Amino acid sequence: MSKQNISETIIALEKAAMQAWLNGNPSPFLALYSKDFTYFDPSLEWRLDGWNKIEELYESMRGKAKIDQFQMINPVVQSTDTIAILTYNLHIRLGDMLWKENCTEVYRLEDNDEWKIIHCHISPTKPSLE
Repeated sequence: MSKQNISETIIALEKAAMQAWLNGNPSPFLALYSKDFTYFDPSLEWRLDGWNKIEELYESMRGKAKIDQFQMINPVVQSTDTIAILTYNLHIRLGDMLWKENCTEVYRLEDNDEWKIIHCHISPTKPSLE
């Protein structure tokens, strides 16, 4: 697969999963996460380890995490044949509120030729350093 095809595939997977979040549906993201998935999120004190832990967190938010719109800004995919790192700025709009995040997703091509996310790191854009 060419680097261009890898990039297009990864961005399409991410956008489809984000689209489901508009209605509070975590299933597409859960389907993308590997069993050895790790996760950093500004709302969590510690790294979350393993698919079961992210499933527990996301199921607690199912149907509750509703957003009006998202924008994936300046997505960049850096890849080898089996690893792809997607970075982008995410803008989430809920009514008049705009939440801005930096997102990094590390994808791995599995033996069954499916791309799975092995690590996600989310941080607020321009956080207060006080």
